[in-house]
Order: sequence, then C-alpha cells, then structure tokens
Amino acid sequence: MPDETELQIDRIDAADTVKATVVVRCLRGPVRLGARFHRIRGAADAIDLELTNIVCYGRPVGELDASHTAIVTLRGTGARHLTPGTPADGWQVIRGTNPPP
Repeated sequence: MPDETELQIDRIDAADTVKATVVVRCLRGPVRLGARFHRIRGAADAIDLELTNIVCYGRPVGELDASHTAIVTLRGTGARHLTPGTPADGWQVIRGTNPPP
C-alpha cells in the first residue's frame, strides 16, 4: 500500500507556473522530502508537484509530522492551481504519496 499523505494549503507566499512556496498543515503524514502530489481534493485540476523543501520553526527538516505546520516548496506542474483557504470557505487539500524509504 502506498505511503499516502495530505497537506492543507493555508497561505501562498510565492507561486509561478512551476514552483510554489506555501504554508501548509500536514493532515496525513508524516510527509517526507520527495513526496509527489497528484490530486487536489474535490477538484479536477491536474497537478504533479514534488515536495523539495520543508522549513519548520525556521529550520530545514526532512519530514513533517501530522498536525504540524511548515513552509514548503513544491515544484512541478500545477502550482498555479494552488489556492489559500479561510475558515469561511475551507482549505484546499493536496493528496500524494511519499517516496520509498
């Protein structure tokens, strides 16, 4: 069974067509560097984003445990589909899988 993970998008600090730096909360994890995200929950938009950087409490880390928040960098196709959320309209959640250990 694949090592599935989910990240909730809270804020987008920077984004272009191939890279996004976002504040996330790990909903299902831990999520590790190299994780690949292929779906946005509840959306038909195609994404193929790799997690290339995790900064938690100002320090780079190799993984993010469930319920923790961090600034992450995602690279690949579909970064432009990422949107921040609010308590009123909900948060966008991306789903993916961790790389093999």
